[in-house]
Amino acid sequence: MDVDLTPKLPKNVIEGDGGSYQAWCPDDLVMLKRGNIGAAKLGLKKNGLALPHYSDSAKVAYVLQGNGVAGVVLPEKDEKVIGLRKGDAIVLPFGVVTWWYNKEDTELIILFLGDTSKGHNAGSFTYFYLTGTNGIFTGFSSEFVSRAWDVDEATVKALVGSQSGEGIVKVDGSIKLPEPKKEDRDRLVYNCEEAPLDVDIKNGGRVVVLNTKNLPLVAEIGLGADLVKLDDGAMCSPGFSCDSALQVTYIVSGSGRVQVVGVDGKRVLETTVKAGQLFIVPRFFVVSKICDPDGMSWFSIITTPYPVFTHLAGRTSVWKALSPAVLEASFKVSSEVEKKLRGTRTSDVIFFPPSK
Repeated sequence: MDVDLTPKLPKNVIEGDGGSYQAWCPDDLVMLKRGNIGAAKLGLKKNGLALPHYSDSAKVAYVLQGNGVAGVVLPEKDEKVIGLRKGDAIVLPFGVVTWWYNKEDTELIILFLGDTSKGHNAGSFTYFYLTGTNGIFTGFSSEFVSRAWDVDEATVKALVGSQSGEGIVKVDGSIKLPEPKKEDRDRLVYNCEEAPLDVDIKNGGRVVVLNTKNLPLVAEIGLGADLVKLDDGAMCSPGFSCDSALQVTYIVSGSGRVQVVGVDGKRVLETTVKAGQLFIVPRFFVVSKICDPDGMSWFSIITTPYPVFTHLAGRTSVWKALSPAVLEASFKVSSEVEKKLRGTRTSDVIFFPPSK
């Protein structure tokens, strides 16, 4: 498998007074197309509004920065108005209509990762806007719109022709959009910054997993996700997804080194990753990371709602499950060497603090 796995930054798709929309291009990051994965970022300035729309892909949205409001309309359901804050993960199934708004000075930045296997273009999201210059009703004749909405032609022209923006607009600060309701977050949002830790290794790292237990809608989109924070100089154990899932990783903060090993023991990636970059680990390839002194965190999706990982180092390593004689024969080493291998990392699980 000869594919460039180099981490990439997104490219601007939309940019204006209200904010920007950036996406990772499947031509630059080929694994997006091969894995049917879409990745994008929405940035909203103060009073920026991402117009109501739906897309051809199920996604997980993750709030990287800021606070804001989102409107979510599931098929045949009432609108949910959700208050957003850093660390929120929002599950967006097929057919959901959303809008996003920022009323604060700090830019609201949201990451979108999702499955494009049923979309129009492998590796990228396609959006259908309900309003704006590229809105659905701009394509229908005034007769069709008039009959659909049961309004006169003058009203049709006002509704369809008054919006000059495309995708993202800046609204008048005097306009009062709906206020969020605390109860609307239920079953749609899980804050990974505030949630109980699923893994907590002293001086190593921490993990919060997004799954069907804490957010049932995860099963509907067919994706799992996690937020990982690695402490200064710590290492993440070499491991692989043993259920044929892809790992799509966005570096949230910090930096570090990453190595990926694939078929025939070939090292297919060795590089430094930095905040803002995205990279993808192919199915069954082994990945490991060592973070720099400033630490590193990343948000990932896994292309299954029930991910299972096999680690090759640490207390839960597969090596420790294999028989000593098998290890001696396989490595062609003495029993003393095998005992040294088996006797290490007896307490560490998946994160290893830096050597003293």
